Amino acid sequence: MNGLEHIELTFDQVSHQNRAALMPYYTIGFPTFEESLDVIKAISQSGADLIELGIPFSDPLADGPTIQHSTQKALEQGINVARCLELVTELRSQGVQQPLLLMGYYNPILAYGLDRFVEMAAAAGADGFIIPDLPLEEAGEMEIACRSKQCALIYLVAPTTPVDRIKQIAAHATGFLYLVSLTGVTGARDELPSNLHEFVQRVRGAARHVPLAIGFGISTPEQARSVGQLADGVIVGSALIRTVQDASIPSSAAANFVSALREAF
Repeated sequence: MNGLEHIELTFDQVSHQNRAALMPYYTIGFPTFEESLDVIKAISQSGADLIELGIPFSDPLADGPTIQHSTQKALEQGINVARCLELVTELRSQGVQQPLLLMGYYNPILAYGLDRFVEMAAAAGADGFIIPDLPLEEAGEMEIACRSKQCALIYLVAPTTPVDRIKQIAAHATGFLYLVSLTGVTGARDELPSNLHEFVQRVRGAARHVPLAIGFGISTPEQARSVGQLADGVIVGSALIRTVQDASIPSSAAANFVSALREAF
């Protein structure tokens, strides 16, 4: 099964269960490489349907302080693209079966070699990629590389994105569309945006054929439940990392947190 099929099958299975997919994000290498491996394995066993794996970068422009801190700590330990691919390989060898999506910025990928990156990531077991700073107009080479390995290239849509552009992006979408719930950076919020329902309906009308996953600002089981009633996927990152950061046993804390999110569905 290739990456595109893996993601499609997962969304189909979740849809038949009449719920949204739970999609945790976690930074590779935080607090250490081994502990991040344990955390990701733990969340894979605690209700995650797809897992986003963050590639550390020195200038994560879309991320708030929690994820910035985690990526900085990972970089200080020498985590790079090659080490991230090693982690994907290790996760697969240890039985993690969910779709794995590598989320990172374009510069490290470009420096590694775009075709080489996609080829090595697919061989390691990655199913797709999320690149927040890669606009549609500049994504042609990445699209070709992903198509050659049948991996998904996930695009982001913001509340400020006009309908005509949403349609243009949706025409290129594979896997799912990532809906940024608010204007700003990642990070847990006390409340969900008041216009979220309208935003999702607008995107749904312009992108009928592709699943919609919502991220940015979701931090509690109650918020995850509310978002899950609107979208096909719920992405939680900063709140998970903050939970791990404050825990004496990171993998156990992560498992409990993800289990609570899943129970809310």
